[in-house]
Amino acid sequence: MPFIPGLRSPHEKVGRIILFGRMLDKARLKARGELPADFNCGDAVTLQFDSRCCRFLGRPYAAIVARAAEGGCDEEVLAWAEAGGIPRTDEECVIWNRFISKLGWRDDRTAVLLPRAAEYGLPDARPETLCELFDIDEGRGPGRTRSWEAPPLSVLYVMGVSGCGKSTVGHALAAALGWEFLEGDSFHSPENVAKMAAGTPLTDADRAPWLAAIHAAVAAGRARGARLVVACSALRHAYRMVLAPDPGPVRFIYLKGDFETLRGRLAGRQGHYMKEGMLRSQLETLEEPVAALAVPLADSPEEAVRRARLVLGLA
Repeated sequence: MPFIPGLRSPHEKVGRIILFGRMLDKARLKARGELPADFNCGDAVTLQFDSRCCRFLGRPYAAIVARAAEGGCDEEVLAWAEAGGIPRTDEECVIWNRFISKLGWRDDRTAVLLPRAAEYGLPDARPETLCELFDIDEGRGPGRTRSWEAPPLSVLYVMGVSGCGKSTVGHALAAALGWEFLEGDSFHSPENVAKMAAGTPLTDADRAPWLAAIHAAVAAGRARGARLVVACSALRHAYRMVLAPDPGPVRFIYLKGDFETLRGRLAGRQGHYMKEGMLRSQLETLEEPVAALAVPLADSPEEAVRRARLVLGLA
């Protein structure tokens, strides 16, 4: 099966454990009708992984899915699960990660592994574990199983409509973390800037090359080992899928506010192209993210940075 945008590798970690983020991805994709009909989410192997994860946390699967649907980033959903489930030590989490990542390697699941690879049409891939089988099947390639730790979070998008303080919070967060900062507005074409300055809302066609340019810059940064904070409106779900097709190393921080507060902030800006009518257009376009860390505009930039670091484990 080809790579599914929005579905991360089982090896990607949320908090202290692997697999949990992938389980959330599947639930969110299914709720939006974006999980392919032939995806193997209902077979015995996949259900075994998800049910094991739920038993480890001491929370029913349906309860975790319902909590994820209420909104919040992966770390917030995990904190909720841990708070009402079975307390786990760091050592237990390490054991969990190594156990799950090695299922199928010289154990009772080995006899299932290679026939399943042939069933998926991967007879020559020779995956060594079931998690590696999922990665190969979805186009990520082999090798993650051979690393003890998945890569850490490396991209934070600070998102929201104009006037919410994306650049201010983004700069402060990047400085606090020692990461690089990218200003999404700098990737707009002169034509886009001219349209916005004239009070003409951008269309999806206008935004497509802009989003692609940001994604390319982020990919280039990650390729050289950089960790990035990016200020970008990311108003619609489809835009966020372009910016983060693999949610594993990425989190969105949503600066949330009402029209009057945002209008007041814009009124105090000098020389900015965003006008009140454009703000209304952005709010009409906005699809509030389900899987983001929401920060109210009432919070100061310092508090927003503190909360992001605390919730995302970036102390």
